[in-house]
Amino acid sequence: MQQPAFWRNPADRPGVLAHLLTPVAWLWRWAGARRLRNGPWHKVGVPVICIGNLNIGGTGKTPTVIALADRLKTMGYTPHVVSRGYGGSANGPLAVDLRRHKAAEVGDEPLLLAAFCPTWVARDRHQGAVAAVAAGADVILLDDGFQNPTLAKDVSIIVVDAVAGFGNGRIFPAGPLRELAQDGLGRADMVLVIGKPKVRARFAKAQPIRALPVIEGDLKPLETGMDWKGTKVLAFAGIGHPAKFFATVKSLGAEIIQAEALADHQPLTRRLMARLETDSFFKGAQMVTTEKDATRLPEEFKLRVLTVPVRLEIQDWTALDQVLAAAGISPKTA
Repeated sequence: MQQPAFWRNPADRPGVLAHLLTPVAWLWRWAGARRLRNGPWHKVGVPVICIGNLNIGGTGKTPTVIALADRLKTMGYTPHVVSRGYGGSANGPLAVDLRRHKAAEVGDEPLLLAAFCPTWVARDRHQGAVAAVAAGADVILLDDGFQNPTLAKDVSIIVVDAVAGFGNGRIFPAGPLRELAQDGLGRADMVLVIGKPKVRARFAKAQPIRALPVIEGDLKPLETGMDWKGTKVLAFAGIGHPAKFFATVKSLGAEIIQAEALADHQPLTRRLMARLETDSFFKGAQMVTTEKDATRLPEEFKLRVLTVPVRLEIQDWTALDQVLAAAGISPKTA
């Protein structure tokens, strides 16, 4: 879905629509709180690290999962990712296989994550974690699922986009939040704020975070050897905030001739791609998209569209390492 403009209003000026939709938001909050209160909060015998958010839409969870998987591997662990597989048809538990699965089956995010770490798709997160442990996982990375009560979490990390923040501070549909910030932060163990340093500083000043450990990071384009300077591109993205991708492409020096902001997880049908390809041909532009969107491309377009991969860059892991250690997740000795 494309997020309505009033969701981005300051918390002290939420707007008329936010006020009108607030009674529905109260029902959403009540239903969510009831679901969390009733559990069942299963344990699976290994640590579970949840990478979640309070906002509807993208905040940078997928790059965070990739970065944490790499971090845990260097600590001597064998992490597996468990995901709901949003947008896919599989119920699971199903181990994602890059050679035979498509995004329509397992979802675009699990297909991307499977290139970095064993990944499981399961509508029932508990059953997915059980399957992962049986397959050799000694730590579970729960992709999303902070508001899901089926699996107990040892560490919960809330990922926040410093630009979007918590929007107008209201719950869906009156605002962009799945739950009130104070409610979610009250159950979290730490916060990861993603954005440029100045933007992160503005976020911290405007929306003080509860007394939780905070780690900061930024999404940086991965060096691929491609010289983007002066390259005319038709950029398209079906992620939570397409404008962030367009800004990244511009930062590389590319000239965006056409920018197509698609809905999050929008299917890239042959009809849509044929239209974009026609536009790019007549405008003399190269089609370019995100890594996540590339997993949804029809087979015949995969060699015609370039991707701009990004990775989460964290300068100081100290706060996270301390939170992990408190949960018993420390580097393994040789």
